[in-house]
Amino acid sequence: MNKDIEIYNLIDSYLRSELSSTELADFKHRRSIDPGFDLMVVEHENLVGYLKEYGDRVQLTSEMNAIYQEIDVEALKREVQPELPVVRKMWDKYRVSAAIAAIVAMIAVFGTLFSTGYFTEKISNNYLRRKLSSIERSQNAINKKLTDKPSIGPINPGQFGGTGFAITSNGYIVTNYHVVKDADSIYVQNSAGESYKAKQIYIDPTYDLAVLQIIDPAFKDLASLPYTFKKSASSVAESVYTVGFPKDDLVYNEGYVSSSNGYEGDTVAYQVSIPVNPGNSGGPLLDNRGNVVGIINRKQTLVDGVAFAVKSSYLLKSIEAIPQDSLEDKLILNKRNQLSGLKPSEQYDKLKPYIFMVKVY
Repeated sequence: MNKDIEIYNLIDSYLRSELSSTELADFKHRRSIDPGFDLMVVEHENLVGYLKEYGDRVQLTSEMNAIYQEIDVEALKREVQPELPVVRKMWDKYRVSAAIAAIVAMIAVFGTLFSTGYFTEKISNNYLRRKLSSIERSQNAINKKLTDKPSIGPINPGQFGGTGFAITSNGYIVTNYHVVKDADSIYVQNSAGESYKAKQIYIDPTYDLAVLQIIDPAFKDLASLPYTFKKSASSVAESVYTVGFPKDDLVYNEGYVSSSNGYEGDTVAYQVSIPVNPGNSGGPLLDNRGNVVGIINRKQTLVDGVAFAVKSSYLLKSIEAIPQDSLEDKLILNKRNQLSGLKPSEQYDKLKPYIFMVKVY
């Protein structure tokens, strides 16, 4: 654990621009060759950003409450002009000082937590994720109260993008384009909790598809894929299921194809009656014979249990469009199905190693 503390102290020095030119060069070199260290830097930087932003909002709320106490409400009611211009003037007057004070306060708090050893027994990826989620929920609550106020700064997009699944055993993964759009860094995490650095090698915004490649030296090739990719269309009322990461754990859901077309008649997708959440985006949709028939890419926000999935035939078209000479490793799809005839629980067990949480930064 002392080693973790030393690493986070080093990262803090980097974030505060306190490293010498030699130390900075060594730091950047270490990030380039050590994906695990790079992930720690990204996660710690996100945590610091969350804390700063949370401090901004807490301080802003305090300042606004103080301003409200100074306002003579009864006098304002007697004024011909409405309240809003008065509040806006005060907001413009105080928001800069509030933001600066909040940032200084949160940096001081964060430094105190480390210096007192608060994190010595709790530093772990899961712990950081829980803290980030808690802070994010607090931010959302404050945002609801301040929806008519200007934003102090950009909202951190968070670290969880969605789901992806292997299309080959040698590290190629498919997910939705909207999951990884504008990402600076991409990591994929398997059901065992092992994270690997990945990069985009092909995107198809038209079909909302993105093909990733794991580039982490710690990654070992998977066993042969147990599923295949269906070329023909699936029938309405056909039973299907999906496996994905709507939360930290892998989740299995069953349903059926409810329409041969997607939202507003979109022929690229199926409409599926199946419970999904945003984290399911990019996950596979399979029939009960173990064929991938689609890729979950959105849900109907106004109706529970209705989702849409890009048809597998469009995934195959996207894969065929990738220039093979641009790839470092061959991308060859599996043609042997190992799931047909197995019970759902047995299919799920075989699928688990091939489904990944896609984390974007």
